[in-house]
Amino acid sequence: MNAAVAANSLADPPVRTRVAPSPTGDPHVGTAYVALVNYCFAKKHGGQFVLRIEDTDRARSTAESEGAILDALHWCGLAWDEGPDVGGPHGPYRQSERSAIYRRYVDELLAAGHAFKCFCTSQRLEEMRVAQRAAGQPPRYDGLCLTNSREEIERREAAGEPFVVRLKVPNEGVCVVEDLRRGPIEFEWKSVDMQVLLKSDGLPTYHLANVVDDHLMEITHVFRGEEWVSSAPKHLLLYSYFGWQPPKLVHLPLLRNPDKSKLSKRKNPTGILFYKVLGYLPEALINFLGLLANAAHEGDGELMDLSELVRRFELEHVPTGGPVFDVAKLDWLNGRYLREKLDPVAFAGLAQQWAALTPERRTRIAALAQPRIERLSDLGLLLAFLFAGRLPLRAEDLRGTKIDETSVRKALALALWELDALAEWTVAGIEATIKRIADVLGKKVRDVARPFYVAITGSPTSIPLYDSMELLGRDLVRERLRNALDLLGAPSKREQEEWKAAS
Repeated sequence: MNAAVAANSLADPPVRTRVAPSPTGDPHVGTAYVALVNYCFAKKHGGQFVLRIEDTDRARSTAESEGAILDALHWCGLAWDEGPDVGGPHGPYRQSERSAIYRRYVDELLAAGHAFKCFCTSQRLEEMRVAQRAAGQPPRYDGLCLTNSREEIERREAAGEPFVVRLKVPNEGVCVVEDLRRGPIEFEWKSVDMQVLLKSDGLPTYHLANVVDDHLMEITHVFRGEEWVSSAPKHLLLYSYFGWQPPKLVHLPLLRNPDKSKLSKRKNPTGILFYKVLGYLPEALINFLGLLANAAHEGDGELMDLSELVRRFELEHVPTGGPVFDVAKLDWLNGRYLREKLDPVAFAGLAQQWAALTPERRTRIAALAQPRIERLSDLGLLLAFLFAGRLPLRAEDLRGTKIDETSVRKALALALWELDALAEWTVAGIEATIKRIADVLGKKVRDVARPFYVAITGSPTSIPLYDSMELLGRDLVRERLRNALDLLGAPSKREQEEWKAAS
């Protein structure tokens, strides 16, 4: 049975798909890509598209990141039938609000003998992994706690020993994962880890929550990244233990750079909001991603809105090889939208909206610029960097400072890592980060700040650095710092390890 027939024959229960981002960072274009495929498939079959927030990683999940994800996907033009912001009959749609549900199903697995409590310490697990690596074995829990008696478990629980709950996995046989695009994929059970289902803090891992939520939310088809292929046996085993029908699976290839490497913010801009800040139109971005998702139409030169992408979507056209995120192609598409879809009045309004010159923002920029000009005409050159993309820098522009080139490279690299980790993008947080980097380098803050002025504003002097960085936003700052670092030479793997250890 081919993929198209298989999909259509399974559309009797209403098709329901979902996208389930984790609010642990900036919204990624890969999230928009996966969301678009799920949306198109659902709408093509008259079904529903659900958005669920998978925030089981409480240490890294933030409300700000969740808000940014919702804003970014809405900006792309995607709408969902159910989700945390629109509600629906299968809520709550945040996993952090569903803990009692997961606990009930964990208890069911424990009672049936399909899961077990594991009291192994992190030290013991690390020693086990080291021994497995030394023996050339795949990393996998060795099953030590499977042998604990009921009395032993009760004694250790009563003593307050922390534990996790793990999935019991067969030692023999093969699991066949049926992928609607790739066909059957086989895994030997002995290579599948006894996955942690419930952490010691009582919160579920992705694997348990994903299965329970997809079942309770009646998801029929799951389009997700190919990095989850190896997790499919664990998920199918859980469906089997619960006696549930699993959804049909399609594992999408990861987006690639032109050199075929995985699309990563370490190499290229990946944030949806970065493309918004740079002045790409959401229609162009979605058109571009739609061509990547529906490979049969790539290269035919057509502009397609979301409804047309839905109409043309076919499962057999979804690629199995990594589609290339070609920014030059995106530029070409975006240029066509700007030239062909907008009259001058609409173009002027869009430009004003893109510049985001609200009264508050205008006032703030004016207050920063006023002390630094002698003529109003000075404003053009002074503030041009706020409305530009990549700056025309040269390596020598960054070298003419009071600190040596290696220190400049180290400062830029540390800033990329540390600024990415900031929970909130504020002047105070940015300033504290640069000061901390100066301390690590043993340099004066003003000397360390100078190459940042050049990298961020294109000039050794400008309006205040930290305010400039906050105004530009995290995505654009990341791109300018990466560009500056690439001009001087990206750090080697050894340098990265040494610099991170020293910080």
